[in-house]
Amino acid sequence: MFKSKAFWITAAIVGIVLLLGVSGVNSQIGLDESANEGWGNVEASYQRRADLIPNLVNTVKGYAAHEEGVLTAVTEARASVNDINIDIENATAAQMAQFQEAQQGLSSALSRLLVTVEAYPDLKADQQFLNLQAELAGTENRINIARRDYNSNVKDVNSSVRKFPGMIWAMLSGVDKRSAFEADAGSEDSPTVDFE
Repeated sequence: MFKSKAFWITAAIVGIVLLLGVSGVNSQIGLDESANEGWGNVEASYQRRADLIPNLVNTVKGYAAHEEGVLTAVTEARASVNDINIDIENATAAQMAQFQEAQQGLSSALSRLLVTVEAYPDLKADQQFLNLQAELAGTENRINIARRDYNSNVKDVNSSVRKFPGMIWAMLSGVDKRSAFEADAGSEDSPTVDFE
């Protein structure tokens, strides 16, 4: 009777340990997949912006043909963004910085384009341009939200990977720390406003 009781106690302990292990590994995988989903949302938002740019450039081109330099800068910035491919599960901080720098270059080119538009009252009143401008503004908001959500998912993954017993489950499931988006260089400085 005693051997039978010891066997069942040992079996129960082994079963509990296995259940905890499986649960921990599944938890790590779930966090990792949430981060993958968050990254997919970031990419989709950036792709939406990239898809709007040709229509925006063509609309502006019809009104401001002699602004070729600005239009070319936007087109080139869009191409450089599309040239960067990141394997997000293995992305380094340097790769994230390169991706972010390219996206910032595109944002800067778009800003210059929208400033140029101020000189063309007919363009500013064009309904197609107004619709594209509103879509672009909405897309920029989506990008910010997607980046924030991705960073939140990365925080969850990184916290779990660094804590015990999560670090054990992470090793077993192959989940590693992730790189998050960081603030753009110079964003800590307040813009200078000069009315002179």
